[in-house]
Amino acid sequence: MKPIKPFLKWPGGKRWFVEKHSTLLPTNFNTYIEPFLGSGSVFFFLQPIRAILSDVNKDLIDTFKGVKDSYDDVLRKLQHYQTEHSEEFYYNTRAELLTNTIDVAARFIYLNRTCFNGIYRVNNNGVFNVPKGTSDSVFRKEDDFKSWSRLLSTARLEVCDFEITIDKAMAEDLIFADPPYTVRHNLNGFREYNEKLFSWDDQVRLSEALIRARDRGAHIVSTNANHQSVRELYENRGFTLLTTSRFSSISANPTNRRQFDELVILSSESFL
Repeated sequence: MKPIKPFLKWPGGKRWFVEKHSTLLPTNFNTYIEPFLGSGSVFFFLQPIRAILSDVNKDLIDTFKGVKDSYDDVLRKLQHYQTEHSEEFYYNTRAELLTNTIDVAARFIYLNRTCFNGIYRVNNNGVFNVPKGTSDSVFRKEDDFKSWSRLLSTARLEVCDFEITIDKAMAEDLIFADPPYTVRHNLNGFREYNEKLFSWDDQVRLSEALIRARDRGAHIVSTNANHQSVRELYENRGFTLLTTSRFSSISANPTNRRQFDELVILSSESFL
């Protein structure tokens, strides 16, 4: 199976997870379900036959829909963006309010690839406000829009709350859940990337939804903050908890890297 990398860079994305912990991901399952889509690194790695992909970010889901249904039109618009790219063009494009799915998708990918450090951040009104970055290239050598479209062709893409998506999981389905890393009594930085904050109550609601899905026979693989308050939601509830570490840049300088510990939550030890 030819590896397929995601077309977006995403804060807290899981490219590192599939590179380091692919053996934790089951290969035999019915429907793949991902309720916090982001860049979809795990989806593109597993390349499932059937999938339900969702997120509360409508522009993100519309971008995936644009690539799924009209990748050639999105590609043509990106070629135009590459020709016109400049600082003035970037900020004019960033200020646009678009509704057509193809336009939304092309703009989203363009901004993602040319903004500062690939960050996704919006203000309280949901308006993208990341400044222009140093990259002037809209395209990457690994771009494969046709393969992205083909893989997405059998996926259902939905804008909805994570609990709605998780409650659709049945026996032998696989859920990969990668929520914002909110912990009890602490405002986590990952929450700042979206105007819709992920609260501690949401963390509790997520754990309860995953327990219900596990009880229906679904396989669970979830990543989260390695914090005692999060661990307590899953300990002694029939899950296996693992601690893993990764390195991430903490500034625009790629040499300025820091190690982070993360929690991996599994519904079965059969993956180990």
